Amino acid sequence: MNPKYAFELTANPGHEPTAEYGPRQARILNQSGLAQARDAISSWPGYAPTSLLRLDGLADALGIKALYYKQEGERFGLASFKPLGGAYAVLRRLQAEIRERLNVETNVGDILAGKFSDLAAGVTVTAATDGNHGRSVAWGARMFGCRCVIFINEAVSIGRERAIAAYGAEVRRNPGSYDDAVRTTFETARSEGWHVVPDTTDGETFEAPRDVTQGYAVMAAEAIEQLPADVVPSHIFLQAGVGGMAAATCAQFWQSYGDRRPTSIIVEPEQSACWFHSLQNRRPTVISGDIDSVMAGLACGEISTLAWDILEPGAAWAMTVQDGAAEDCMRLLADGRHGDAPMVAGESGVAGLVGLIALAGDKEARSRAGLTETSSIIVFGTEGATDPEMYRHIVGRTPEEVTA
Repeated sequence: MNPKYAFELTANPGHEPTAEYGPRQARILNQSGLAQARDAISSWPGYAPTSLLRLDGLADALGIKALYYKQEGERFGLASFKPLGGAYAVLRRLQAEIRERLNVETNVGDILAGKFSDLAAGVTVTAATDGNHGRSVAWGARMFGCRCVIFINEAVSIGRERAIAAYGAEVRRNPGSYDDAVRTTFETARSEGWHVVPDTTDGETFEAPRDVTQGYAVMAAEAIEQLPADVVPSHIFLQAGVGGMAAATCAQFWQSYGDRRPTSIIVEPEQSACWFHSLQNRRPTVISGDIDSVMAGLACGEISTLAWDILEPGAAWAMTVQDGAAEDCMRLLADGRHGDAPMVAGESGVAGLVGLIALAGDKEARSRAGLTETSSIIVFGTEGATDPEMYRHIVGRTPEEVTA
């Protein structure tokens, strides 16, 4: 029997289903930028496309034709899609600094070989994080030889803090929420002369968050190439915090499929549903109060205005889900409950799948969103067990026991 997950669903009144991918979107994400990102990222040690898994058992249980799951728990040994964005943006900031100081163009190979190590050692990159983005920035900084300072908020687990510090970053715990940590990061960077590598915008920055988002698009491009040639997905369920991953994925499918693009559905924790309310209100809307969620990577109260230019016309629906549903979905995947191979998935990584399961189990909402027995769906498992102790607490087994 399928679980029944509580949810809220709203149509996006700004959705433009037949609109072309226009200049407003292309100034942020485009195929030239994707090619540049792929060329760089594919040259990093350990790069390989992550798996696109077909979950036939769960698809049958949900009454759909096919369900594809992009397994980002395999990415670069960091168990998250985040290195595609944060580490790539670190590289771009360092290349810009080398260009400005030495008036030379650089390639990844020269930087990895240590040709500019003295200069790189004097560059400090910084970011705010709930865990995964900061870990990516720290990993990239170590790979490219930069100093790194990461700001975390009160709710970030000790396990995630240690995982960031393991890559040589200085980690500073900031009072308040993720959004408070973002503000502190920008303020400190201005006073210290550091380079911010944000996954969101403060209204002043553009290039760094654009680079982060462009790096994320590599994940979507891989998925499109991995799909069978005769499959045009009908829906994609995209979890959102500030919206970078959702925007990158929506944009890549939009550019690839045009007016045949899949219906994009944004999924968020109910207590931090900044996209749900922003799309509903047709303007960026801040969520205040206690926004902490077990889906820590999605616990954001303010959207990225950069992502808004893509998702405001590009997303068809937004929905909210509950923490308990995310925990149950982690166990569902770990158990292989419908005959699919057991799988490790993290709290934020399952949110899109939670949205699909919730919607598929509600006859009226399912009909509204156009979900039928002929639907082919893609979800993005954006993290594995990024905090193994938290994973064991929720699932009751270690990641190693699940996959044994």
